[in-house]
Amino acid sequence: MLKGREGVRVDIIDRLPTPFGLVRSGVAPDHPETKIVVNQFSRVAANPRCSFFGNVTLGSDLSLSELRKTYDVVVLAYGAESDRSFGIPGEDLRGIHSAREFVWWYNGHPDMCNLAPDLTNTDSAVVLGQGNVALDVARILLRCTTELASTDIADYALDALRSSTIRKVYLVGRRGPVQAACTAKELREILGLKNVNVYIKEADLATSPADKEEMRNSRIKRRVYELLSKAATVHQENNDNDRKELHFVFFRKPTKFLPSEDGSTVGAMELEKTLLKDDGATGKQVAVGTGEFEELKCGIVLKSIGYKSLPIEGLSFDKYRGVVPNLRGRVLSSESETATVEPGLYVVGWLKRGPTGIVATNLHCAEETVDSILEDDRKGLFTDPSGPKRQGRRGLLEILEQKNARYVPFDGWEKIDTKEKADGELKNKPREKITRWNELLEAARE
Repeated sequence: MLKGREGVRVDIIDRLPTPFGLVRSGVAPDHPETKIVVNQFSRVAANPRCSFFGNVTLGSDLSLSELRKTYDVVVLAYGAESDRSFGIPGEDLRGIHSAREFVWWYNGHPDMCNLAPDLTNTDSAVVLGQGNVALDVARILLRCTTELASTDIADYALDALRSSTIRKVYLVGRRGPVQAACTAKELREILGLKNVNVYIKEADLATSPADKEEMRNSRIKRRVYELLSKAATVHQENNDNDRKELHFVFFRKPTKFLPSEDGSTVGAMELEKTLLKDDGATGKQVAVGTGEFEELKCGIVLKSIGYKSLPIEGLSFDKYRGVVPNLRGRVLSSESETATVEPGLYVVGWLKRGPTGIVATNLHCAEETVDSILEDDRKGLFTDPSGPKRQGRRGLLEILEQKNARYVPFDGWEKIDTKEKADGELKNKPREKITRWNELLEAARE
């Protein structure tokens, strides 16, 4: 926006006192190269035409209607902060967490600092899903903690992983290796972990004509399948006690979470064997149950089956797809064919498209929304000579003052940043994250 139109002023409003969203709370600590993008974001934030308002929650500190009355343009970019669920028996047992909760926990997100997953009551963990987030979670459980010690992983998470008794991680997917949703880069990394034996059943690697067609049409699927095939043929070293195990479990879908002897903690999973069938409508292969069941023992389950966006008051929302109905980023009044465009209201990212894609995908998505805004600006849609002039930043500050909402400006974040880096230096880490709300706000005001 700053590049696209001279004179435009952009205010970034964030629920957290810290900026950078998923780069801070989602990207794995052992992927520091992905986090370099914050340098670019910091340069944008340093622009005098840009301001940051952290610790401000949409829905309680200010409403969408207040924002729309205050600004010419409102862009919603709050992503997907909830989780999809299976809706199967036993899902509320202790020891079952969503991958998002676990990722937020090890990344020091203030909402999850008290999660305290029990990593000492079992030697087996099940990760449901085979996308990049599932691989992240499995890799953190299996990676040597001396390697993690030099990352920005939360202090309490590192301590918990050091005393972890987990030796086996099962990555469970309802379809086959051709349909695994991860990227080759992530897969290559987990297959190359030190002191980890990888187990893949040869029978699971058999491909059908439909599988071969999928691989012909997708270089990523072909590459992922090749990597898994190669890993399956590698001779595993002797099972000495020091080596951990990574098991890829294909063609299985969870049907029930079973309790352990105490009755309240998960002790096993019931899985139904599946096979692939053409769904007839989209030509995609879907997993259907065969009526054959088996049990897999485990003491912790991490569900990585997708994120879900949440609606807010005054916003149309497609509950089924979990997105805001939109036309190239322009928010629509409803999902119906007669829907009209909501003037001055836009959406971007996972809230616009659904929870898929990497940093680059979101970059293209943002460019499309910005193009829509600039096009509407050229048409003069934001200038109503008869209407009141919108207050912008001044109006926002008035609303926050009225509600006694104490926001964290960008220089408040810089104080947090400085403290985290100084604390990290003492431990030979890039930063030691502050993980509690009150401590973050304290550090921002020092």
